[in-house]
Amino acid sequence: MSLAGGTKPVVPTTEGGAPLVPPRRSGRRTLTRRDARTGLLLVSPTFIIVLAVVVVPLLWSVLIAFQRLRLINVGRQGIFEDLTLDNITRVLGSSTLWSSLWITLVYTVGSVVFAILLGLIAALAVRKPFRGRTLVRAAFLLPYVAPVVAVTFIWRVMLNPEFGIVNEAGRTFLGWNEGIPFLSQTRAVWEVLGAEVPVPTALLTVIAFEGWRYFPFAFLFLMARLEAMSSEPEEAALVDGATPWQTFRFVVLPQLMPIIALLAVLRSIWTFNEFDDIFLLTGGAAGTGVASVRVYELLTVQRNVGAAAAQSLVLAVVLVILLTIYGLMLRRRGERA
Repeated sequence: MSLAGGTKPVVPTTEGGAPLVPPRRSGRRTLTRRDARTGLLLVSPTFIIVLAVVVVPLLWSVLIAFQRLRLINVGRQGIFEDLTLDNITRVLGSSTLWSSLWITLVYTVGSVVFAILLGLIAALAVRKPFRGRTLVRAAFLLPYVAPVVAVTFIWRVMLNPEFGIVNEAGRTFLGWNEGIPFLSQTRAVWEVLGAEVPVPTALLTVIAFEGWRYFPFAFLFLMARLEAMSSEPEEAALVDGATPWQTFRFVVLPQLMPIIALLAVLRSIWTFNEFDDIFLLTGGAAGTGVASVRVYELLTVQRNVGAAAAQSLVLAVVLVILLTIYGLMLRRRGERA
């Protein structure tokens, strides 16, 4: 077929006579590569900061755990100098480690359960509209947003065995013969039905403080979930004759369990590594020597940086194991459901 001018179009061919097809450039692939380069360029500052602030110190801490390193020669110690397993052996063979781990476990479980329970009660209390509800909700957040130094000082003054308001109220209204040293008494003996029951006074006190201080965190999560829930299932249960407790147990609580599980994981991680609250309240004395306080003592009292890093590494491994077990339990529960 010829064109209007009577001439045929010239088609470039190869040496064998086959038409030469020009290579096609993939515009989509070029755009994808350009977007990828742009994304890497935007993410690189954050990646560099995380690498410098988190990853490198973490790897260095792991390396220090295998070195004979004292605080006095930190600046002169080589990176791969004096590598040994003595720190790990010393930490694992110490009875103080296992006792501090047991105290940490009791402290973590008690604080997490108490904080979530208080948060659930507070969220249910302000669920229905009433006058002043906004003010009450804001007041619930005060323990969480207040400076930890301020709230620990207030608790120490309140619980003082000589002039604290708690002991004064106990002597006036409850008939206490003498004040109770809540923050310095390792163990008290209570008589229950004629039997003597040892009670870890200081440990229970710091557990109560931890639950009180961090229940607003659980309160915010649970209140948000309650606000998003539909009221129709509860109304239907009440119409069918269910009691308020049955409605909560079989209708409301199952919808809150995913949030409670998330709160339990987050609070367990943070509470297991808690240091400042206990240190400011008791200094780790009177049976409150959690593992983080033990690390602090190894670092500042014994000046043994290697042993402190080794115990921190052991704590990290224990925490990962516990969270793995907890995650497997939640997964099996979800599969059964």
